Amino acid sequence: MTSTTRLRIAMQKSGRLSDDTQNLLKRCGLKINLTDRRLLAHVSNMPIDIMRVRSSDIPGLVMDGVCDLGIVGDNTLEETALERQMMNINADYVRTTSLNFGGCRLSLAMPEEFNYRGIKSLDGLRFATTYPQLLQRYARENGITVEFCMLKGSVEVAPRVGLADGICDLVSTGATLEANGLKEVEVIFKSKASLIQTATPLCPEKQKTLDTLLPRIQGVMKAKESKYIMLHAPKDKIAEVSSLMPGKETPTILPLAGRDDLVAVHVVATETFFWETMESLKALGCNSILVMPIEKTL
Repeated sequence: MTSTTRLRIAMQKSGRLSDDTQNLLKRCGLKINLTDRRLLAHVSNMPIDIMRVRSSDIPGLVMDGVCDLGIVGDNTLEETALERQMMNINADYVRTTSLNFGGCRLSLAMPEEFNYRGIKSLDGLRFATTYPQLLQRYARENGITVEFCMLKGSVEVAPRVGLADGICDLVSTGATLEANGLKEVEVIFKSKASLIQTATPLCPEKQKTLDTLLPRIQGVMKAKESKYIMLHAPKDKIAEVSSLMPGKETPTILPLAGRDDLVAVHVVATETFFWETMESLKALGCNSILVMPIEKTL
């Protein structure tokens, strides 16, 4: 364990989650001097250090207490936890909060010509994958036996060159599968990014920093999912207008200068605000309907 009182956070050095993680930390007000070659960056306005490593290393660094926090995909986190449990290595951690980026799914894919007739038709087949533990767990849960070969990259070519019958890999849009003559047949794990924390209690100094940082992270996440809605509504239609507002927030009702028949309605919506909702509000006599993004919220 490090003796420093600075909170240490592990993040992906480069790749799918790196940009989203950097954006999150910056929106939380952290001033970080990141360069491509520096693996350890210091936050100048808070007692926080950022360790930039491979995504696959992040869970172990947190589980071993080398880093206090880590931002990592659930797929990598779960694969590492299963592997360490199998090897009787400590796999304890705390999932502090789920994040609203890095969404993907781990799927089984077969050549387009394969006659897929349900999960049982995959029994006894061989899959190329970077996630053998998740693959084997899914197979056990569904009463089938599969083999695997480990590939760190170019998994999609494995069936065409005879290395495997199919693949088990991350899928976002499915375009890469289609380009390589593959079709998705089973989703075995859905993933997003998570903020995880070491299971070892933090010292008071680090805990104080975390108590400041965590509400900021949660505020950024909430703001990203929320919209600020403003409109003018007929005073005698407030009940109907309020019932159409998404989310659980109570609307704020304000008088309009020089108008006795209209009021201003403001509300923060944490659910999707559809065009159909705007059209229904318009039909009730509402006007000046504005839907705006929110940068921060606490």
